[in-house]
Order: sequence, then C-alpha cells, then structure tokens
Amino acid sequence: MSTPPQAPTLRRGVVKHVLSGDALIIRGQPKGGPPPEKQLCLSNITAPRVARRATANMPETKDEPWAWEAREFLRKKCIGKEIVFTVEYTAPSGREYGCIHLGSDTSGENLTESLIANGLVEVRRSGIKSSDESQQRLVQLEDSAKSSGLGKWGTEGVSQHIRDIKWSVEDPRKLVDSKHSKPIKAEAKYFVESRLLQRDVEIILEGVSNANLLGTVLHPNGNITEMLLKEGFARCVDWSIGVVTQGVEKLRVAEKLAKEKRLRIWKDWTPSASTLSMGSITEKEYTGKVVEVTGADGLVVKVGGETRKIFLSSIRPPRATQQANGEAAADPRRNIRERSRPLYDVPYMFEAREFLRKKLIGKRVSVKVDYVQPAANNFPEKVCCTVNISNSNVAEALVSKGLATVIRYRQDDDQRSSCYDSLLSAEARAQKKLVGLHSNKEAPIHRIQDMTSGESAKAKQFLPFLTRQNLVDALVEFVASGSRVRVYIPKETCLLTLLLNGIQCPRGARPAPGPGGAMLPAEPFGEEATAHTRDMCMQREVEIKVDSMDKAGNFIGWLFIDGVNMSVSLVENGLAKLFYTAEGSPYQRQLETAEAAAKQSKLGLWKSYVEEIKDAVQETEDTQTERHRKLEHIVVTDISETDLTFAAQKVENGKKLEAFMAEMRAEMHTNPPLPGAYTPKKGDLCAAKFVDELWYRARVEKVDKDGKVTVLYVDFGNRDTVPVLKTAPLPGSFVSLPAQAKEYRLAFVQLASDEDYIVDALNEFYHSVSNKTLYMNVESRGTAGVVDAVSLYLNEDGTGDVALALLEKGFLLVESRRERRLQKLMSEYRAAQNSAKKSRLNLWEYGDITQDDAKEFGIAR
Repeated sequence: MSTPPQAPTLRRGVVKHVLSGDALIIRGQPKGGPPPEKQLCLSNITAPRVARRATANMPETKDEPWAWEAREFLRKKCIGKEIVFTVEYTAPSGREYGCIHLGSDTSGENLTESLIANGLVEVRRSGIKSSDESQQRLVQLEDSAKSSGLGKWGTEGVSQHIRDIKWSVEDPRKLVDSKHSKPIKAEAKYFVESRLLQRDVEIILEGVSNANLLGTVLHPNGNITEMLLKEGFARCVDWSIGVVTQGVEKLRVAEKLAKEKRLRIWKDWTPSASTLSMGSITEKEYTGKVVEVTGADGLVVKVGGETRKIFLSSIRPPRATQQANGEAAADPRRNIRERSRPLYDVPYMFEAREFLRKKLIGKRVSVKVDYVQPAANNFPEKVCCTVNISNSNVAEALVSKGLATVIRYRQDDDQRSSCYDSLLSAEARAQKKLVGLHSNKEAPIHRIQDMTSGESAKAKQFLPFLTRQNLVDALVEFVASGSRVRVYIPKETCLLTLLLNGIQCPRGARPAPGPGGAMLPAEPFGEEATAHTRDMCMQREVEIKVDSMDKAGNFIGWLFIDGVNMSVSLVENGLAKLFYTAEGSPYQRQLETAEAAAKQSKLGLWKSYVEEIKDAVQETEDTQTERHRKLEHIVVTDISETDLTFAAQKVENGKKLEAFMAEMRAEMHTNPPLPGAYTPKKGDLCAAKFVDELWYRARVEKVDKDGKVTVLYVDFGNRDTVPVLKTAPLPGSFVSLPAQAKEYRLAFVQLASDEDYIVDALNEFYHSVSNKTLYMNVESRGTAGVVDAVSLYLNEDGTGDVALALLEKGFLLVESRRERRLQKLMSEYRAAQNSAKKSRLNLWEYGDITQDDAKEFGIAR
C-alpha cells in the first residue's frame, strides 16, 4: 500500500515586490539583519508579460495586452501586506510555483482565483487534473469570466491596454517647468525597501540635474525624505535642497534631531567649535532697535541700555574684484593717492549698505543667534544671527536683490543660518534674474570727493558752492563727537566733516596727538553729547546749511533732522553751551531760549549751575555802552591768502625767541641729524628747514607719498611743503616752549562773495598789516578750531583802526552784531561803509550789493 503525498508546508511572509501579474517577491521577518527573500510564481496560470527596457543583451519589449492591469491588480491587493503561501512544486530552472492567501491563514483571499475571476490571467489547462477540485474551480472561474467578458476576455480593443512607454525624457527641464509644484500620480520604482516600493505616491518635480529629475516623494504617511533624515539614514545635500519648494525647514529639523540622537550615520558626529561657543550667549533670541549698519552684513542693535554688534548669518557681502593670484585688483579709474574707502570702492557695497540702512535704521527687529564665529586671523569673534523685520528675513531679502552671496559649507559643517535653504533659494532667484552681483552689466561706480582728509585747499574749492545753497540733503555717515559729524552729500557725491555752528560742545575720549596711542579722557558730559547726536543722526537722512570753514578744512554750519536743529537740541538737553558764533545767526534766539531752559532745569552741563544774583556793580557792567579794550603789541608774521586770518607774535617775546632759536640752531649744528633717519608723522613737533636753509620748529600737518611734508612753522605761523630730508627730530630741550605765533581773524567785518572783490580786499589787507608792528585787542575767544577774533590798530592809543580803514575804502562789509557793548563801534563801521557806498568805491562801484536788484549786475548778495 503506497503512502499518500505529504501536504505542502504553510509559510508566512510579506510581499515586497510584484514583478508581474503572476510573479512576486516575498520577504520574511528581519532578525538581526536584512530578512531573507523568495520569488514565487502563481501556479496553474499565465499572466501577460509587462514591457522591459532595452539592455545590452536584450532588445526592448512592449506590454502584452492587459499586462499592466494584471500587475497593478496584484500590487494593490498585496504589496506590503502579510500573506501565507505554499510551494507546490519547483521547475527544473529552479523557479518555485505555489499558491498565496492574504492574511494569516488559508481562509484569506486566494490571489490566483481573484486574478482569474477578473479575467486578467489565463489558466494553463494542460496541467489541470480532473480529480483535483481546487484546480477544477480555476477552470470554472475562467469560463465565468469569459462569458461575462471580463478583462482580457472583453470585446474592447486591446490597443487601449498597452502602455506607450518612454524610457528617457528628451527635455527634462521642459517637463519640470510644466509640472513644477504640481503633485502627479505615479509609481515610484525601487526606493527604500518596503517603505516606498510599489506604493501609491505623489511626486513634486523640483528641478533637473543633468538628465536626472529632482523631486519630492510624498508617501501617504508623509514626506519620505523627512522620514529618512529623522531616522539617520540620510543627510541634507545643499546643492539640491535649494530647489525644494516646501517643507525645507522640516528637513533641517529632522536632520538636527538625528544628529543630537547620534543615529546611524551620525554615530560619531561632534558639534563644531562655533556651536560649542554658543554656550557663552545667554540670550539667543531677543528684539532691539537697529542704530547702525556696518558694511553690508553687520548691524549694531540697541537692546535696553546696551548695544550689540551682530552679523547676518551665512552671507558674504560684496568683495573687491579678485585677480588670479587672489589679490584685490586695483581700480584703474581711482587715483593711486586717494584713500581706499571700501564702502564706495567695492562694487555693490554701497548699494547693499543703503538697502539695509533704509530698511532697518531706527526700526525694531527680532534677532535669533545662529552661531558664533571664533576669532581668527586678527579678526574678532563674530556673533552671526538671523534678523527678521515684520516677518521678513533681512538676509534673504538682501540676497534676493543680488547684493550678497551665500556662503557654501562643508557637508559636516553645521555652522550656518537657521534659514540657510531659504538663502540658497533666494540666491538662485537672483542668479536667474541677473540682478546685482550676478548681473552681466558693468558695476555701478561711485566717484567720491573726499574732503575729510584735512586738505583745506580742496575743501575751499567747494566752500562757495555749499554756502550759496540754502539747505542741502545729506546722510550722516559717522558721529565723531556731539558737534562733529561726517556727512555724505549724494547730489554732489562728496564726503565732508561738519562742525555744528553756534555751540561749544564737550568732547569725548579721543586719541592724544602725536605717536604713542595714548587716549585723552572725556570731558564732562562729552560721552553723553556724542551718544545724543549718534542716537538722533547716525546714518539718518538730514539737511545741512554750510556757513564757513576752519583752517583744517572742516566745514561749519547747521544740521537739521526732521526739522530739529541739532545745535538747539544739544543745548536744550544741557549737552552744549552757546558759543559766540551764534551771534547774528538766524538761530541765536532759539539757542538762547534753549540754554536758559537747560539752566533752569539744571540739565547736563548746568547740573550744578547757580544763578548769580546781580548787584549794583554787575548792573553797571551790563548797562555800559563801551567795550573793554586791552591792547597788546604784536607783529604780523603771516597772512592767509583766502580769508581775513593772520598769524602774529607778541613783541615782548621777540628777544627771548631770538635767543631760543640761536640756541636751537647751535644744538642742531653741533649734533647734526642723520639724513633719512627721521620718518615724520602727522602731528609730530619736529625741526624743519625753511627756504633760508635754517632750522625752525614745525608741526607736521601732512605727509605725501612722494616724499614731501607739509609743515606749520609754529613760531611764525607760516606753512610750507619741504622734502622729508629737510625734517629732523626736535631735541627734547626745545619742545616745552609754547608756540610763539598764534592765528587770529579780523573781527566785525567780512569779505564779499564775489571772487574779484575778495582778491582786492585781501591784497589791501596784506599791505596794511604785513610785517608791521601793530596793537591788537581780543574781542572774542575762539575754541574747537575757531580762532580768536581781534581788532587791529596802527597806534598805541587805539587810533588807526585797520578794519575801519578797509571799510572806508570799500573793501569789506560790516558784520551784523547786536550786543549793546558793540553798538558804538558798529555805528562807526556802518558809517564808514555807507561813505564808501556813497562814493562807489571798490565793491560798491555798481551800487548797493546788499540789495536784490544788484543781481542784474551779476553780483550775488
């Protein structure tokens, strides 16, 4: 008696891959590694064959009718699901055939029967046994499908069930542009094991890399990229993440979580040095007001009572054009003797700074610290942040305008902006639009007339033009002290130093003159005055009115911001005092009222002010009509060629100076200086030869690159330019004596505005006082670059007034002065002026130049 055949063993698994309508790949359960896999073909049926791509050994094949529908039917039924199966037999080729049921036992759906019942496969009747009921059931299901016209047994044309497959895309960019940001139904092929293979997904086409398509795959359970990053299976790649249109932040967060948990590829990850130094930052997110923009990527933010300097994360500001050897290329359009000013010289640097200034100055912003860049190569530590204003990323806006580029990092470097991917996208947009640094046009040129270098001759050329204008639009670039600012005039593309007129302001801490780098301490309330001016004016658009210029080439005038006179603002806050230059100005009354209010409130400089009680003697002094005169015997040693200033020595010091100079020259002769051993520096007190080849004491005012030095002979008041070889260090025993010549200006009179009349007046003034011994009375003391105003007399008894004589001859104009003590003198001066006017002398030759109708003669007021 024979033994009955043993029933096939029932096995379990999960469907990993559906190859066709009758072939699948089944995997087991993972145990300490990848699970085993098995390919199984469904027994007793034949499914249509799906198309195959051409290979080196096999030509391309097309779909058989209903092949794709059969595979898709089977895929949707079982992919990723648990099944039970039996292996019924093994073919000589090694291929295994069997039966598959969904679920955990054989009571589940039989996949073979389902395929036959839907008319998607054909039963191989030659192998059917008449005695096997389960095989006979397959024949019955096929006959039923045929009679019902299901699937491949239907009457519709077979061409509708054959795919037209394109194995390559001729124009990937065209396809991306047509489908960009539009999810499309597709089947993803061979992704990551069971998570994606043959699942229904949505694909967002983002870009193209060579002939490959870049996209985002959206699984029913979420973004598969985010899942892989979160589990530490992958890392973000900068070159392609920039094209992702949505969810970029989530990808970075997922990667960061994997790093912190040290998952898989991040097992040996260690934070960068900048990340470790973040521990020194106590406040990583805060809000503040922007008070200054430094360069094209730096900001000074005021938080409470302190200021913090920060930099925009992960961006690189515009740079000078680089040569092949890495050195900055020189701009052939710029004079080699001019000072380098990167803000104006580097292409697009000024545009970037202006974009930030107009967007941020005076506005409140939110700051998030991203990383701290350690100090290196003589550069200080930099706190790099993401700055937002009204939910707008400032760095992203700057990059999108093409005014900065994004820094590229190593793959393992996490020292970057928290919005790094947004920056990359912004840069890509700027490159596509060809804007800013990415433009193929020539970069904008800023030719700046710099008058802040102390070259008074250059500044004098601009003075007439600036004084003729009423108010000039300007931009405050720097605040040196409460009353000294550097302004840029866009219309004239010039940079100048402006001293606020009408006030005397305390100075803050500043470098001491001469070598050594020592600092002079701040005067009382000097720092407060500087802070006040900086808070109101720094990098703000203002209006200025220029009145005059000092001997150092600094312009003197008024500054207005939003209608507020800065001189008045400083005085009313007790941070400055009224100065004599306010007399006769349109703002004298405002300044006097502001100072009186500050005194009454005891603000700033007037904190300890006690109002003096006037007694009878004081009343007498206030009501006197004669000014006080104390004449000093002087000799005029030098006269200016541009205004009514001159240098003079006191006669009483003449013999002492002669002995001093003889002793100094004897010392220089006994111990002659070594030629070329001395290198003069601006501000040095040195010895210098004059045209007579004798040594004199001199102060260095300017050192040119061509070996020339401009010096002021301090004991005589004249200036000259000499070779470096004609300068030498001054012996120490000859340093302490104060300068014997001092500069003054003629009081109560002024020059006309016409250049011809100015030349005539200066010539007459020169002949009146040059190398003469005169008598001088100091009318007002000058400070902060303004010289003393004096009256000059030919005789010791106070007769022979030089200014009065020049007025009588019609060379000068009378200043407008209102002080009671000066009214008698002003009456004499006005009478002399009226006499010259009546006689049509010199500048009055065409009539009254102070009247409006004088314009018809070409004479300005």
